[in-house]
Amino acid sequence: MIPCFETFIESKPLYYKEIDYGRIHLAYALLKPQIRHPKTVHIVGTNGKGTTGRVLAHAAYKSGLSVGHFSSPHILRFNERIWLNGEESSDVMLEVAHQKLFVILGQEVSEGLSYFEYTTLLALVAFETLDLIVLEAGLGGEHDATNVCDKLLSIITPIGLDHQAFLGESIEAIATTKINSIQTQMLLAPQVYDEVVQVAQKICLQKGADLHYASVPNDAMKALAKQKGWSGYLAQNASVALEALKILGIVYDVASLQDLELFGRFYPLQDNVRIDVGHNPLAAMALVEALDDKVVLIYNSLDDKDYETVLRILKPKVKRVLILPIETQRAATLSSIEEALKRVGMPYGYFDDTLDKEDHYLVFGSFYVVEAFLKRFDDSK
Repeated sequence: MIPCFETFIESKPLYYKEIDYGRIHLAYALLKPQIRHPKTVHIVGTNGKGTTGRVLAHAAYKSGLSVGHFSSPHILRFNERIWLNGEESSDVMLEVAHQKLFVILGQEVSEGLSYFEYTTLLALVAFETLDLIVLEAGLGGEHDATNVCDKLLSIITPIGLDHQAFLGESIEAIATTKINSIQTQMLLAPQVYDEVVQVAQKICLQKGADLHYASVPNDAMKALAKQKGWSGYLAQNASVALEALKILGIVYDVASLQDLELFGRFYPLQDNVRIDVGHNPLAAMALVEALDDKVVLIYNSLDDKDYETVLRILKPKVKRVLILPIETQRAATLSSIEEALKRVGMPYGYFDDTLDKEDHYLVFGSFYVVEAFLKRFDDSK
């Protein structure tokens, strides 16, 4: 008997210290002949993958295409990860896709796949009848589960230092791992580090791939971003997404983004509270540029993040820090966060569910931090 999707997926560990890069290819070899494969855009990078992918998917859907967007992780519900034609996936749709996938792969293969590997293949089953799908890589590039299928275009969002244990200790090493995932053409978003551009040029030359460079937002995008209250980095991500649509020959209308909500991305939860799922130095740099005034930072971090560097970057725009405990084995210890704050010289306390109307708040540090805040925010209403 096939277990229900919710029970099955919750039985899988979210993270592994070591990853078997071969098993996803064996599983995909079983799945590939059994499903249809729409045109695919692959998004790889350190920051901006989620917003770039959602803008691309939303604008393509509004143009008249049937479109799917696979992203990770989720904030509150798994259904957020598999988006179809303007809506999160339903429980029924996920169950139907799971039942089909489990039968194709068989029990042994299905149970052997990781959480992310299985859900990647689940998305491919859910998306098989669509015109276009957008796949967001997890932490990697060439070895990522999303890299198993052919793609029409690869988008490389800004690359910085993150997940060094899996990807490499230098910008060049991380960029190489990520950009090696491309096939025939690549769109390179504006980058912070020159090494990324050099690696992109080298790999495109080696593979004979077309290299496209995304430009800064045009006047129409700037006007839309101002109207929606998007920060500069969100406007840039949206601009990259629309550049991708041009490359794909998809006619779009910038005005179609009017009703797009980028939840969790410098998102105004209320007048004096913004939430952002960013978690690394590159995200912190983007937020420093986005913030007009000093904020109270509601913060925590996963243990494998460079949280001291993140705090040093944010310090000029932060009045004080309120630590918010999070529930995950990967969380940094509270004492280590406190020690980092002392070294950086930032006053701190612990979040007690109180929000002063006179202060502006930024909730930041990881998807876990935003999730924990939202649950406590809702409970306090």
